[in-house]
Amino acid sequence: MSRTPPLRSLRLRRSVLSVPAINARALEKTYSLDCDAVIFDLEDSVAPDKKAEARDNLKAFFAGPPLEGKERIIRINSLSSGYGLVDLELIKTLSPDAVLLPKVDEPQDVMAIGDLLAEAYAPDELRIWAMIETPRGVLNAAAIAESGRTPGSRLDCLVVGLNDLRKETGVLPQPGRTYLVPWLMQVVLAVKAYGLDALDSVFNDFRDGNGFDAECGQGRAMGFAGKMLIHPTQIAAANVHFGPDEEEIAEAEAIIAAFADPASEGHNVINANGRMIERLHLVQAEALVHKAHLISARKPA
Repeated sequence: MSRTPPLRSLRLRRSVLSVPAINARALEKTYSLDCDAVIFDLEDSVAPDKKAEARDNLKAFFAGPPLEGKERIIRINSLSSGYGLVDLELIKTLSPDAVLLPKVDEPQDVMAIGDLLAEAYAPDELRIWAMIETPRGVLNAAAIAESGRTPGSRLDCLVVGLNDLRKETGVLPQPGRTYLVPWLMQVVLAVKAYGLDALDSVFNDFRDGNGFDAECGQGRAMGFAGKMLIHPTQIAAANVHFGPDEEEIAEAEAIIAAFADPASEGHNVINANGRMIERLHLVQAEALVHKAHLISARKPA
């Protein structure tokens, strides 16, 4: 029987909206949005002379009503930038669900932040997400993901950043991402090997609905858990593309029912309607149904 690594979490990450922390109005709007998670960005979207103001905005926002039903992630600046350590001090104060590290090149980048969080007695629930947006990051994706399986590791998710990767490699931003697909799949394979999540990169033209739909469909087919977004208008489509449809839910429920049959007790492989099903399919089916229940619970009564 095949063995799969345990899943670190079963969180909804279909739609992960990036919001500049410098934009107080955009921060307030997140309360009314149907995205699964929000990345509060202190890095690329904030000019150097606005970093302190952006941190103050987050202090005020986190002091307000909790952001119910959404995972809260803060993207910090790199430690080498001169802003990263100050950002980490803010992380300790605000206690988001995760901290997103930019331009992760190797496992040591994740481990260094993990050590700093441990030294600060940050709660175990505080996770680490890593941006994979450099050639070295892609080449080391497996090693970075593997570090998430070491004792005490907080690593939970890899997020692909194609804008920086295109800039560093010279690959053109063409429809279909033909020359980027091998690198995208390298990241997906890495997280699947070690039980983490991977999020697809942003789609830059939020006015191009057809292009966004096509890229979401491609990302879902590749195995990404969801997509990083730049605009609220992209949320609904991402939720549809990266969420299970009725046919997938029905199939998953059938697999669960087949293994629940007393006749299947003690069997690792069963025959269900002429199809051979392993227990690894049961694990996947249970995860899918759990996510479907999470989605259903978020809908208004």
